Amino acid sequence: MNQYERVAFYTLGCKLNFSETSTIARLFEDGGFAKVDFEDQPDIFVINTCSVTENADKKCKQLVKRAKKISPESMVIILGCYAQLKPEEISRIPGVDLVLGANEKFNVLAHLEKKDDVKVVHDNIKHTHDFIPSHSFGDRTRSFLKVQDGCDYFCTFCTIPLARGKSRNASIAQTLQEAEKIAQTEVKEVVLTGVNIGDFGQGGDENFFGLVQGLDQVEGIERFRISSIEPNLLSDEIIDFCLNKAGRFVPHFHIPLQSGSDQILEKMRRKYKSALFAERVAQIKSSNPDTCIGVDVIVGFPGETDEDFLTTVNFLKDLDISYLHVFTYSERANTGAPKLGAKVPMDTRRERSKILHLLSDRKKRAFYETQIGQKRQVLFEQEENEGFLYGFTENYVKVKTAFNPALINQMVSVELTEIDRDGLMKCNILSNFAS
Repeated sequence: MNQYERVAFYTLGCKLNFSETSTIARLFEDGGFAKVDFEDQPDIFVINTCSVTENADKKCKQLVKRAKKISPESMVIILGCYAQLKPEEISRIPGVDLVLGANEKFNVLAHLEKKDDVKVVHDNIKHTHDFIPSHSFGDRTRSFLKVQDGCDYFCTFCTIPLARGKSRNASIAQTLQEAEKIAQTEVKEVVLTGVNIGDFGQGGDENFFGLVQGLDQVEGIERFRISSIEPNLLSDEIIDFCLNKAGRFVPHFHIPLQSGSDQILEKMRRKYKSALFAERVAQIKSSNPDTCIGVDVIVGFPGETDEDFLTTVNFLKDLDISYLHVFTYSERANTGAPKLGAKVPMDTRRERSKILHLLSDRKKRAFYETQIGQKRQVLFEQEENEGFLYGFTENYVKVKTAFNPALINQMVSVELTEIDRDGLMKCNILSNFAS
C-alpha cells in the first residue's frame, strides 16, 4: 500500500464506537496510511455508524455527502451498527464504496484491495462471536476502554443485539493487558465501555466485579470510571468496592432506568422494577452521599400514557440522583416496541422530553450545591475555551478555572467555591499536583 495515502475517520454514537474507531485507525496507521482530519481532503473516509436513533441514520447520509464534497475522488467506507442492520440500504447511498458489517470491520484493510463498484461484506449477526479488544487514543486526558460487546437482553426498543450480537468479552487477564497499554501513555483516566458491561463473564468463572478488582491494581492510571451499568447487575459488592475500598475507581455511577412506570418497564422487557432501582440509588448514597448518579430515561415509548409519564416524573423527583440523559423514543425496524401500545404523538414526546430536561437541570444544580466548599481532585482537559480551562472532579462535577497551561492533563487539588451563570463550578486551586 502507498504509505502516503491519507485516511480520515468520523464516529457517530457511543463511547464504545469511539474506542473501536481508534483501534481501526491504528490498523490503518500500521498499514502505512496517514491519519488526517475529515476536512483535509483524505483519500479514504471511514465512517463508524450508530443506529440507536433515526437521526444517526440521517447523519450518516449527510456525512457521505459532505465527504464527497470535500474530496470527490475519495473512497467512502461505512461500518458499525447501521452497516450491520441495513447494509444494502447504505450501499445505495451515492458515494459509498464499501460497507462492512460487525464481523468484517476489523478486517477493513484486507477488504480495501478487493473493492468492486460498491462492495457489501456482511454476515448474519448470529455468526459474530469474536471479541476485539479496543481503546480510544488521541486524547491525552482520557481513554475509552472496551471491556464487553453485544447484549443478550433484547429490550423491545433496542436494535443493539441485532447490530452487535451476543454478549461477549475477553478474559480479565487480556483486558488488563489492554489497560496496561493505556497506562504507558499520558492518559490519566480510563472509562470502561461496552453494550452491557455488568454482564462481563456472562455467568462464567469471571465477572465484572473481578474485572473491577483487577483494574484497580493497574499502575499508571489514576482514575477508572464506569460508563453505564444495568441496575440489576450493579451489586452491593461492586458499590462497596468502588466507593469504599478501591484506590482508582471514582464515585460516579450511570444507571439506565428508562421508565419509572413498572408497567412500561415490563413492556420494555427490562429486568427490574422501579423498586430495585430506588434501592440501588439508596445503597449508593448511604455508602457515599457525594457520589454522582446519572440516569437514562426514554420518553414516548408506545403506550406510555400521561399517567405513566407522571409516574416517571414523580419517581425521579424523589430519587437522590444528579442528572438525566433523556432519550426521545424512536421507532426502529425489527423491534417489538411498536406492537406494544398506541404510538405517542411526536409533539407529546418532545413536551415530555422538555419536562425531563428541566428536571435534570434542577437535579444537577442541587447536586452541585451540595459540593460547594468541598475539596476535590480535578483532572483538567487540554482544550482552552475563551480563556478558561475545564475539567471534572472524581464525582463528575464540571469545573472551570482561568486558563493555565501548567494545569493541562494534571490531577489538581481544588476547593469548589460557587456555581457560575452557565451552571459550572468555579474553584480555588490548592495545588498544581495531587499527592
